[in-house]
Amino acid sequence: MILGIDFDNTIACYDGLFHALASERGLIPDELPTDKTAVRDYLRRAGKEDDWTELQGLGYGPEITRASPFPGVVETLRYATEAGTEIHIVSHKTRTPYRGEPHDLHAAARRFLGHHGISPALIPADRVHLQPEKEMKLQRIGELGCDIFIDDLPEFLAEPAFPHSVTRWLFDPAGRYPEEKRFARFISWEQIERTFRDTVSA
Repeated sequence: MILGIDFDNTIACYDGLFHALASERGLIPDELPTDKTAVRDYLRRAGKEDDWTELQGLGYGPEITRASPFPGVVETLRYATEAGTEIHIVSHKTRTPYRGEPHDLHAAARRFLGHHGISPALIPADRVHLQPEKEMKLQRIGELGCDIFIDDLPEFLAEPAFPHSVTRWLFDPAGRYPEEKRFARFISWEQIERTFRDTVSA
């Protein structure tokens, strides 16, 4: 079994981090929900798109270890590893932010994985694939021969170039896609682990 997993918003949860970064800079009201999308939408409505872009550079860069893994993801990865699954992280991630300081976002992602005991502890470093273009992410998933791939974006899973032999699982912790029927949809990593256990024992 080869399992592929996206990184941003699938393994790494940024909700609390982006709310904290925006609050520390006085960009949002304190009562705004602790949700990355709420922060983004508020700043865009306020005409602060540049501030949002710079926050992304910080959140995905030097401040990334303040983010948290989604609840249950480390335990699921540990179970899958112990069950003999070959796990790869495959992420579309530019090397530097689109705006602001040229932080190394690839190094930051690997720092997050090390800080939270994911890689290399559970996933070897050479199985972390950070691709600067979406097309390269799609190609890598096919090259690896993934049996299952988990991502938080239905539009990515529905890409025409997505390898058809791969089973696609949608991670939807905020319940944004309740009508999505094309892919198995999961709202927690605990739910993913239960289904994965059934899959490998079948």
